Amino acid sequence: MKKKISTVELFTGAGGLALGMEQAGCEHVAMVEFNKFACDTLRANIASGRFFDGAPRLFEGDVRKFDYRTLEREITGVVGGPPCQPFSLGGLGRGREDARDMFPEAARAVAEIKPKFFIFENVKGLLRESFATYFNYVVLQLTYPFLRPKVDEEWEAHLGRLEKLHTSAAAIDETTTYRVVWRLVDAADYGVPQRRDRVFIVGVRSDLGVEWRFPQATHSFDKLLWEQWVTGEYWDEHKVARKDRPTLTLKNKARVEKLRSRFGLLAPGGERYLTVRDALRELPDPRKSDKILPPNHEFRDGARPYPGHTGSVYDEPSKALKAGAHGVPGGENMIAFPNGEYRYYTAREAARIQTFPDSYLFNGPWSEAMRQIGNAVPARLAETMGKSVVAQIV
Repeated sequence: MKKKISTVELFTGAGGLALGMEQAGCEHVAMVEFNKFACDTLRANIASGRFFDGAPRLFEGDVRKFDYRTLEREITGVVGGPPCQPFSLGGLGRGREDARDMFPEAARAVAEIKPKFFIFENVKGLLRESFATYFNYVVLQLTYPFLRPKVDEEWEAHLGRLEKLHTSAAAIDETTTYRVVWRLVDAADYGVPQRRDRVFIVGVRSDLGVEWRFPQATHSFDKLLWEQWVTGEYWDEHKVARKDRPTLTLKNKARVEKLRSRFGLLAPGGERYLTVRDALRELPDPRKSDKILPPNHEFRDGARPYPGHTGSVYDEPSKALKAGAHGVPGGENMIAFPNGEYRYYTAREAARIQTFPDSYLFNGPWSEAMRQIGNAVPARLAETMGKSVVAQIV
């Protein structure tokens, strides 16, 4: 068995990215997380013995107070999802002015650990035009992490020094710089039953000579439409009678007609997008009290549709789950069934949408569990990205 490589996980949350990286062949030496409920979740799953080989050290507290000199092993990778609220489309969008911006701490970790690689994830809002200069600053900090900001130096001044270094012909020690690439990816393209756009920033230390690129998408919406409305095999797989099938929506009609014109020719390549129905198969209905329900699968009443709050269509990938600043936003965390019924996802169903295993437990009340799940990186997406990087590092 190949030896696992050591990593440090920052901003761990409930552990979606950490779990995916473990499945990619990593062993976490340390995890850093501030939220109490998320730490309780991590402790429970570490203690279960089913996840996180090596029982990583869990630091519950402010990442700015974590001393990387206390790590007792050489670290190969640094991974994490810095808090997204400063850049979220649903937030105040204060960016660098938001005290929760932790990209400087991501850069500090890379500077002090000097890992062979790093992987950081954040929301699509990070790419907004209003954040373009700051995003360039993030990338340059991670490219040249050794050039740290001076005491009381404004970030614009530090950016100027980084830009000067980046455009100069000065000889630079390649063991302290990184080849950085970034991309906006949709989790559904990699087998996650959810349309979830996220920015991944990946860096490989320059001296390794690795020319890494993002893995190609493996799943497509066209293949889903093909199997639903051209061959019908999707409905056959789920044993959905014709009378119980939804009608083809107007927004997809032209796309399906174009696919039908290809019938008898080659089908779209790759795998089909996974749907909410795919994700929740074989889970008992939480409204039926006579069923033995798995953990975190309690029914939550009160789901009601209204404009802008319409739920996730059962036979398409889920809308992106969100954490919500004040409770849980129901539109994204609500199922819209073909028969016109609506209900909230249970925490277990939301965990399925985020590709957590059923044996992975979430601590705290429903709202806190859903917050943890909504903030997480889908484990399957993390595994895909992690395997692609690890394969070229070891």
